[in-house]
Amino acid sequence: MWQFIFTFYGYFVFFYSLLLIFSYIFLIIMAYSYTSRYKRWTLDYVQQMVETSPFTPGVSIVAPAYNEGVNIVENVNSLLQQKYPKFEVIIVNDGSKDDTLEKLIDNFSLIEVPYDYVYHINCKPFKRLFRSTDYHYKNLTVVDKVNGGTKADAVNGGLNVVQYPYFINTDSDCILSKDAIYQCVFPILLNHDIIAVSGTMSMSNGFELRNNEIVEFKTSSNPLAVFQDLEYKRSFLIGKMGWSNINSMPNVSGGYGLFNTEVVLAAGGYGFDSFAEDMDMLFRMIRYCCDFGRPYRVVQIPHTCCWTEGPSTLRVLYRQRTRWGRGLIQLIHQHWRMALRPKYRQLGMVTLPYIILFEFLAPIIETVGLLMFTYLVFTGGVNWGTFWVVFTMMYVFAVMLSQFVVFYDYILGSSYTKAISYWRLLVAALLEPFTYHPIITYCSIRGYLNYIFRTKAAWGAMTRKRYNTGK
Repeated sequence: MWQFIFTFYGYFVFFYSLLLIFSYIFLIIMAYSYTSRYKRWTLDYVQQMVETSPFTPGVSIVAPAYNEGVNIVENVNSLLQQKYPKFEVIIVNDGSKDDTLEKLIDNFSLIEVPYDYVYHINCKPFKRLFRSTDYHYKNLTVVDKVNGGTKADAVNGGLNVVQYPYFINTDSDCILSKDAIYQCVFPILLNHDIIAVSGTMSMSNGFELRNNEIVEFKTSSNPLAVFQDLEYKRSFLIGKMGWSNINSMPNVSGGYGLFNTEVVLAAGGYGFDSFAEDMDMLFRMIRYCCDFGRPYRVVQIPHTCCWTEGPSTLRVLYRQRTRWGRGLIQLIHQHWRMALRPKYRQLGMVTLPYIILFEFLAPIIETVGLLMFTYLVFTGGVNWGTFWVVFTMMYVFAVMLSQFVVFYDYILGSSYTKAISYWRLLVAALLEPFTYHPIITYCSIRGYLNYIFRTKAAWGAMTRKRYNTGK
């Protein structure tokens, strides 16, 4: 009986791995095709089209802030420096216990203004609403509300006061490129069916800043940050670019994404209890469009719009990735009925089955496989010839995939100013399967268990961040 189980599981893992490899090859082809088409538009052309088009929409930037008094002034100034003809910045002070609100009031000449508190979507109650008396900050609004415990609740608070048809969800301590809004609005001018645009994100760990502007692009000397940088590039340059080509985007990053305000409000806003608020929101939006027969597209743009600081310690990384694992199983539990239903188009027929098969089940399959392998080693049941063939195949493919991403990033425009950054990524690609990947797998399993056993989740700080977005 046990021999049959081991044999069956071995064949299952072999064909599962082959299917995963073929899916990555497909995504690489789709990503290359999509990026090649997108590169025909220069940055100058994009900016000119957005500035001269009579259909260019206003955009609201919604950024939650919780206990960020140390850097809040510089962060808000950075958001206000966007080069775009019509935008507003909404800072949601989500019940901060430090001097975040006081610094905002003092540095931006804020005064409390009357406001009709009509909540279009649910969130914790507002306390006060502030606007600036200084003309230079005329597009700044600060919402002071009761703490909701999650970033989703804070964003919902901001959505209750936005005035433009599109909004950007970001963090108050993210660094945005000056043309970030231009890049995300441009696809909408080409196709009005687009309901969300995901901007490419990168890690800011190791970057040198001066006056909230990046003066040197380089990877961090911290190994954890380098692994995450490689992971981000693989996710955006292959995964999301490929999915975007077939309109099957699984999520729009919580660190930086542009959304159609009307669709988000109609879909009920962000799930206040969601631990995967970025994926959950996109699923809600697409479900709404499919239920009411509205055409939609969700796209990823290759232009880097945002840099964010990732966890620099194992403790913070564990907390973040455990929450992501919890969010993934929660998402599947809430939306599994959409799977394999043609009504929900690519999301139901392609994206959700892929997420269940290759993102949710992968940590479980790896963990069970490791336990079986350990047992077979001690009982002498390992066919070492077959083992080394399969192991070598998977390792070589994983390394080649990561190295392809590194070289592809270099060809697209080089994210860094120093060559040593790319050498660090190449070394990380060689070491990742034995070091970083097992940690992520363990965190995912813990996240699943935390959700199953209803373990209380902690929303802790990530270095300077309070909210750990689902990037």
